[in-house]
Amino acid sequence: MKKIIPVEVSARHVHLSQKDIEVLFGVGYELKEIRRLTQFSDFAAEETLNIQSNGREIKNVRVVGPIRPETQIEISLTDMVNLGLPMNAETIGDLSGSNGITLVGPKGSVLINRGVIIAGRHLHCTAEEAKRLRLKNGQIISVVVRGQREITFHNIKVRTGEKYRLCLQLDTDEGNAVGVNKQSEGEII
Repeated sequence: MKKIIPVEVSARHVHLSQKDIEVLFGVGYELKEIRRLTQFSDFAAEETLNIQSNGREIKNVRVVGPIRPETQIEISLTDMVNLGLPMNAETIGDLSGSNGITLVGPKGSVLINRGVIIAGRHLHCTAEEAKRLRLKNGQIISVVVRGQREITFHNIKVRTGEKYRLCLQLDTDEGNAVGVNKQSEGEII
């Protein structure tokens, strides 16, 4: 049985804590949803921020809701280089040892000491989908994404959760390397 899964790119974005939202956008401010994302709990917000480091800047980085306990910025390796940041390891959920950065919003700015990461490639799925695909939460898998620029991605972490929807998420650099589009699929090998 072939294990075919959807593949998508997770572009650079910012998850904000309530404390940082209030500094960047004003006290009592609430994010404005413009569309739901693949993962049911997440939405693209109308709001964007500029991110700055070492005298360099990336403008209009999308905020993704809902509110998080700690602010986190997910960017690509190319973004890290362009911002002059040390190229830290890919990570999922662990912000220790991550870079800091300045976030600039319409009402203020915040210097965060940690939270800038290159999100490691990962597969979201429900427990039922994991069972059907013979996978376990935390398992490390490989997936081949076929097409004109076929690539096999290794070291993909399986993440299960009831609010997840089956999808392999790659960062922008990885997605561009293989030519991921809205119809892209991969095969777990």
